[in-house]
Amino acid sequence: MDGIRTENLTKYYGKTMGIENMNLTVEEGDFFGFIGPNGAGKSTTIRTLLGLIRPTGGAGKIFGRDIVSQNKEILSLVGYMPSEIHFYGGMKVKDVIRLSASLRGKDCSREAERLCDRLRLNVDKRVDQLSLGNRKKVAIVCTLQHEPQLCILDEPTSGLDPLMQREFFSILEEYNRAGTTIFFSSHVLSEVERYCKHGAVIRNGKILVQDSISRLRETSAKRVTLRSEAVSQGTNSAMERALEDSDCSGCVKDVQENGDTVSFLYSGEIPELLGMLASLPLTDLTITEPDLEEIFLHYYEEAKE
Repeated sequence: MDGIRTENLTKYYGKTMGIENMNLTVEEGDFFGFIGPNGAGKSTTIRTLLGLIRPTGGAGKIFGRDIVSQNKEILSLVGYMPSEIHFYGGMKVKDVIRLSASLRGKDCSREAERLCDRLRLNVDKRVDQLSLGNRKKVAIVCTLQHEPQLCILDEPTSGLDPLMQREFFSILEEYNRAGTTIFFSSHVLSEVERYCKHGAVIRNGKILVQDSISRLRETSAKRVTLRSEAVSQGTNSAMERALEDSDCSGCVKDVQENGDTVSFLYSGEIPELLGMLASLPLTDLTITEPDLEEIFLHYYEEAKE
């Protein structure tokens, strides 16, 4: 069964498009990254799936249940952590956590205590005394304490220090191994690359590509980095001229110069590249797979074209 499935899901705010004709599939048990910059439509997608806003068109299902007509059933299965965290400021942390559990009609005290220990959260403090990072920790506990079948997280790591981010993802991986489907939106590509099995790239309310993270990384382009005394002459360097004059000039993108080093993305044949470089006095050459950020930008450039 699919954890999440949408068919042409659309949301307009008056004449302004939030998302349009979105077809998204997240398998049950997946650890899924929803990738896009601020304003791409990630939060609109999540809020529409959860019934917080009503779709303008299309359809969506979570565990086979319709997001409009079966919303209450869906919410009983989901843990949701919004990007912006707000609580009743005068309440103590332990009371906020207890209130969250009571709204679900479930005793979550054992799991809540375990999570608070893992996150080093002081439950006796009032919420209005907490830093942003500690408020995020409270939200994490409220999201996970009832052990949901689906966990939806919207930009969850902002405000967490690096060590706590690592612990947070360790907790998510444990839940995922136990069967929880994890869906989280992020513009931090290193998070998606490190932890997710599958992902989708969104831009201007539309899905550009969706696949496994390993396949998203697969591309004919390679990151080529050269070091040579001949390339330290700015835009008129021998390297620039060689690239412009060669038969593979159309296969070169994103040229970056830094002192005696030149780096670029190359999508042509390797023998042609080596032939073009043969006349240069290179002191070092590396050819590597591009990282997810470069691929992400590549998809955005293709969409613009």
